[in-house]
Amino acid sequence: MPKGKTKTAMNGVDYFRQGWHLAMLPGIRRYVIAPLLVNVLLMGSAFIWLFKRLNVWIPELLGHIPHWLQWLNYLLWPLAVLSLLLFFGYFFSTLANWIAAPFCGLLAEQLENKLTGHPLPEIGWAGLIKDLPRIMWREWLKLKYYLPRALLLLLVHFIPGIGQTLAPLLWFIFGAWMMAIQYCDYPFDNHRVPFVTMRQALATHRSAHLQFGGLVSVFTLIPGVNLVIMPVAVCGATAMWVDQYRGLSATLAAQGQRDVKSS
Repeated sequence: MPKGKTKTAMNGVDYFRQGWHLAMLPGIRRYVIAPLLVNVLLMGSAFIWLFKRLNVWIPELLGHIPHWLQWLNYLLWPLAVLSLLLFFGYFFSTLANWIAAPFCGLLAEQLENKLTGHPLPEIGWAGLIKDLPRIMWREWLKLKYYLPRALLLLLVHFIPGIGQTLAPLLWFIFGAWMMAIQYCDYPFDNHRVPFVTMRQALATHRSAHLQFGGLVSVFTLIPGVNLVIMPVAVCGATAMWVDQYRGLSATLAAQGQRDVKSS
């Protein structure tokens, strides 16, 4: 990861807050509509289904607690609910992002144009359709990164005694990191920065990105608010790109090409 100075100290909370304002800017609102509709339809249906299943899954999950720890059920029940909400919140969010990825990339592009006054090359709808295979491949790379780590965290649930207590915390931290990767990747990808290089860049400011991703994760769990969080997160992540990484985009892309050739 190349080193470079940033314009301001990174604060994930500030960028998350900016996202709400930026999503409502004139000229940007029309690019918010498509990812918003995808999120409303998918996340709304998914969470209705999930809440209907909780009464079945929670008793099954708590059934793995040793008999001598049954007295902790009143504490472990909300932790089990939180774990499932975090897991499925990211799962359904990822699915929504697969469907909305082209529109999220377009939103990030148009917002960057507005924030910088230096438009990226216009690709148009024909170019967007032509670019779909590359966009879907990028989403696959995120899922490939996520799945093995998520499976390991699922196994933590079955560690007697501590698994049900430790797993929600680990899920939240991991979910925050994945949310940061998911949404920060759109402006990085618009500049053809490879996925591995993007992750390395985020890792240099991990605490700020965990702040940002943690807030996205929390708001993803709030009924109603979770329906609008996708375009807000894209806008906040794009503002972060413009302030912190845009000046390094050429260097990051070149570093990524070297990483690809050496791998």
